[in-house]
Amino acid sequence: MANSINRRTWIKSSALMAGGLALASGTVDKLAAMPVAKTQRLITNFEAEQEIMQSAPPVLKARLFFNENPFGPSPAAKKAITDSLDLSYQYIFAQTGQLAGKIAAYEGLKQSNIMLSSGSSPLLEAAAMHYCKGGKSVITGETTYDDLPSHAVLHGAKLVKVPLTKDYKLDLDAIEAKVDDNTGIIYICNPNNPTATVVDAEKLKAFCERVSKKTMVFIDEAYIDYLDDPKSTTLIGNVKAGQNIIVSRTFSKLYGFAGLRCGYIVAQPATIGALSIYGSGSGNLSSATVAAALAAYQETDFLKDARAKTIASRDFLYATLKKEGYDYIPSSANFVMFPLKMDGAKFVGEMMKRGVGVRNWKMNGTDWCRVSIGRMDEMEAFADAFKQLS
Repeated sequence: MANSINRRTWIKSSALMAGGLALASGTVDKLAAMPVAKTQRLITNFEAEQEIMQSAPPVLKARLFFNENPFGPSPAAKKAITDSLDLSYQYIFAQTGQLAGKIAAYEGLKQSNIMLSSGSSPLLEAAAMHYCKGGKSVITGETTYDDLPSHAVLHGAKLVKVPLTKDYKLDLDAIEAKVDDNTGIIYICNPNNPTATVVDAEKLKAFCERVSKKTMVFIDEAYIDYLDDPKSTTLIGNVKAGQNIIVSRTFSKLYGFAGLRCGYIVAQPATIGALSIYGSGSGNLSSATVAAALAAYQETDFLKDARAKTIASRDFLYATLKKEGYDYIPSSANFVMFPLKMDGAKFVGEMMKRGVGVRNWKMNGTDWCRVSIGRMDEMEAFADAFKQLS
């Protein structure tokens, strides 16, 4: 099983494999222009993910292989979607401006610092394409989310992977030591996927202040809303200070918008302008998605409730693993990674036979499982299946 499927690859390939060639004409053009081997790599990753789904029973007891929020979207977001349908024949330029303005006001930014898109994936790819032109390198962790790095490689970049620390965190010192004149971009996913670890906030801020003078630094904060205090951890303050970094956010996680597709980056206006040539940005968003995002953004009570439910399910998973004699990496996100005592692919297959979908990784020569946090009934289904194999 491929260990590194990514959001953008899945979206692109699903358009092709489902037969939606006319609707995905832009994707077809890109794929047609790529060397055959690189085109095949995209499809192969998707097919590996599809194989998991195809082996699933008709009804899964627990869908724990994608880092989704099973408690969302919020009631307010759902109502906004329904209310938006009457005017869905209209273009949504005003509404996207309202959303960017709402984000800017909350973060103390200008709208020129923000670029919206249908999820963060198109923005990750745009950064990969722009900053790795001419064979520039991308530096990232050995085990991390590979959307930006893999697309950089597809566009001719050199990939420099740096091993994680002993506690499975991104090694900022080692990453900085790899920076040279050919470095195009550094990619930091914080909290990191799939390890769910977070680096020290002050150390990361100092790292960005130094390194951004040499090259672009991309901070992916997809899971930051699961932290106790996101405001103390975010790097948006470094953007406000004028530094040469990009911070990405998505509604796909705690907000429960994985299927609705809404994300954005925060960066200097010149950076926003440079990346805007690689896609239509907010033009990719639907009126329903924007309406939902306007209703849900910083919806404090819902976000607190969803996070509390996630933590309760996560604590149940911790207890299950401990009871069966398994260690795990303490999680700062909505998934948990733990080392297996059997072959990873076999474990995933056996769990799937029992109606529970999970993911496996190879890390440091060891088989690992990543369990996305679900509802309590899903975690109980995981526990029942896991006890049969542990």
